Amino acid sequence: MRTKSLCLLFGALILLLAAGPVSAKDLKVGFIYVTPIGDAGYSYMHDQGRQAVEAMVGVDTSYVEAVQEGPDAERVLRNMARKGFDLIFATSYGYMDSVIKVAKQFPEIIFMHFSGFKRAENVGTYFGRIYQARYLTGIAAGKMTTSNVLGYVAAYPIPEVIRGINAFTLGARSVNPEVQVRVVWTKSWYDPATEKEAAKSLIDVGADVIAQHADSPAPQEAAQESGVYSIGYNSDMSSFAPDSHLTAAIWKYQNLYRDIVKQVKNDTWKSTDIWAGLDENVVGIAPFGPMVDTETAELVTAKKEAIAAGDLQVFSGPIRDQDGELRVEKGEAMSDEELLGMTWFVENVVGTTQ
Repeated sequence: MRTKSLCLLFGALILLLAAGPVSAKDLKVGFIYVTPIGDAGYSYMHDQGRQAVEAMVGVDTSYVEAVQEGPDAERVLRNMARKGFDLIFATSYGYMDSVIKVAKQFPEIIFMHFSGFKRAENVGTYFGRIYQARYLTGIAAGKMTTSNVLGYVAAYPIPEVIRGINAFTLGARSVNPEVQVRVVWTKSWYDPATEKEAAKSLIDVGADVIAQHADSPAPQEAAQESGVYSIGYNSDMSSFAPDSHLTAAIWKYQNLYRDIVKQVKNDTWKSTDIWAGLDENVVGIAPFGPMVDTETAELVTAKKEAIAAGDLQVFSGPIRDQDGELRVEKGEAMSDEELLGMTWFVENVVGTTQ
């Protein structure tokens, strides 16, 4: 009897060895997007990052697109958690409360929330210093304008967007102190028709460069149709406006996503707030259009290198607000806490923060 049992055990061992080594369970990583990945901007670039993660060994990914902020986001997050995802990326600011709520119900799952400020033991936040890239694109706009009026199509008046408008304006005014930036709010992250109309309204009041914090390339198309210049956002949007597109403030999510996934795989992940910039190659600018002269391109490149090296702070004083009040003294720079809570416009911005 003992001999028979040993033979069975030996046979099972032979079969196991023949089958090869047992592979570790793949990490299941989920992404939820607030707009369609075909938006050519925000969610499109997040999905480029997801694809970079999908290419990693031992990682499976899945995504749900066009998920509205609020109850719909909570439902999608909960469904992913119940399906056994190990790591879930929630890629919109308005998902914040839904993430915190669902994370409490699934403490074994790691959640990463983009651009938010609420954390938990199993919830971290991640973002990029896109304002650095905004400053650089502002320099290009300030050099290329002839009307000294820049238009800015913006989504919602929250600190993230306000901070970007201010950085863009500071960049433009660093080379052209007379320039003003006019802002129109769309109150939507993704609404191509409204974004295009907003751009047209800015062109009608004299803007000859159109920038945006909106997800579609519609403002770029409006600029092209009207014969003015444009500054894209999220991705290189030059294919939509080849005669107008100066450059764009772009995201490089693949670098950030791969690093976070590696931490989870290696069991070194900890809840923290990530805010990476040019120095970590998480944000950048698109190639310059052929209309951008060499002097401007070289100046922007030099400023980019200075920011990445820590030699130039975008929000260093003196900085005054719209009403002329001194907000940042000469020789001082705004702290991260102050930047994350920014709710006021710098001087020469025309618009309200409401």
